[in-house]
Amino acid sequence: QVQLVESGGGLVQAGDSLRLSCAASGITFTRFAITMGWFRQAPGKEREFAAAVNWGGSSASADSMKGRFTISRDNAKNTVFLQMNSLKPEDTAVYYCAAGRKGLRLDSEGYDYWGQGTQVTVSS
Repeated sequence: QVQLVESGGGLVQAGDSLRLSCAASGITFTRFAITMGWFRQAPGKEREFAAAVNWGGSSASADSMKGRFTISRDNAKNTVFLQMNSLKPEDTAVYYCAAGRKGLRLDSEGYDYWGQGTQVTVSS
């Protein structure tokens, strides 16, 4: 049974940084060439792609987050991270971790497993 557990969310002020973590169990990153992604969903809005990294380390991020958000992974620990710097109030959302085997996808259909999400709130 695959489980993804996010952590690291919280309430911060604009300009602050946060580091989200996602620990995966029931699946081995390197054995199954897993791509890990982060998505977010703000109140009243659709879920949107934030960043993703494939098993080889290639990554992609949304244009609105480039230069501020960095995704990384530790295959030995089956963990993926999202370092978020220079946070803005519009970054307020629930952040979801996702895992899939369909390559470096930017759409939610490319992911088979999802975590429960962690709330990030950025005050102005």
